[in-house]
Amino acid sequence: MEELSAFRALEKTCFVLGASGETGKELLKELVRLQPFKNIVLIGRRKLEFEEDNLRNLEQRIVDFDNLDKPEHARMFEGCNHGFCSLGTTRKKEGKEGYIRVDHDYVVAAAKAAKAGGCEHFHLVSSQGADEHSMLLLTKVKGEAERDVAALNFPRCSLYRPAFLVCDRTESRPFETLFKYAIKPIEWLSPTLISIPTSLLAKGMIANAFIPGQKGVEIVDNKKIHELGHKCP
Repeated sequence: MEELSAFRALEKTCFVLGASGETGKELLKELVRLQPFKNIVLIGRRKLEFEEDNLRNLEQRIVDFDNLDKPEHARMFEGCNHGFCSLGTTRKKEGKEGYIRVDHDYVVAAAKAAKAGGCEHFHLVSSQGADEHSMLLLTKVKGEAERDVAALNFPRCSLYRPAFLVCDRTESRPFETLFKYAIKPIEWLSPTLISIPTSLLAKGMIANAFIPGQKGVEIVDNKKIHELGHKCP
C-alpha cells in the first residue's frame, strides 16, 4: 500500500487497548511488522511481557479502567493520533455486570479520555448485529457502546462489526471450537458471510487507517473488513 509509506512519514502515534486479547495480539503483531506508526502505545491494567527484540518503538502505560476520569489516568491517552480499541470479555467469564462494565463502560470511558487527549481516529471493534435495541445482551451492549462512542464526535470514528472471530485461543471454548468446524462449508461458499480470522480483522483496521479524506462515523461490516484486510501487505 502506497498509503503506508506516505503515512509513516507523518510520524504519527497510535495506542492499542486490549492488546492481551486475541484481536489485540494480532493487531500488535501487524503494527510491529508494518511499522506504519512512529510509536505504539499499549494502554492496559498490567504490563505485558514480550520476547521480541524489535519493539523499540513500543511504550506501555498502565491505567485503572475504573478511574479513567481521574487526570493521572486520562493523560495516558495524550499524544496518540489513532486509537485501536479491542477491549472485551464474555458473560461467562465476568457475569452480566462485569460484561457490561468492560464492553461498554470501559470502552466509553477510554474513548472519552482518548478524545480529550487529541485522538483523531478512534477504531472500535464491535460485533456483527450490534444494536442498542436488541433483546440479546451481547449485541445490545455492543450497540450501546457504538452509540456512546459515536456521540463523542471524533474527527473520524470507525466501528468494526466482525462476524465470528476465527483464531487459536489460549483459553478453552469447546462450543467455539465445534462451531469453527461446523461453518467451514459456509466459509468455503461465502468467505465473508459468517466469519473472519482475527489476523485479517487486524490488517483491515490498519488498512482503514490510511484511507484519505474520510471523516465522521463509519460502520465497517464483515465483508468490508475482509476487503480492507486483503489490501494490507
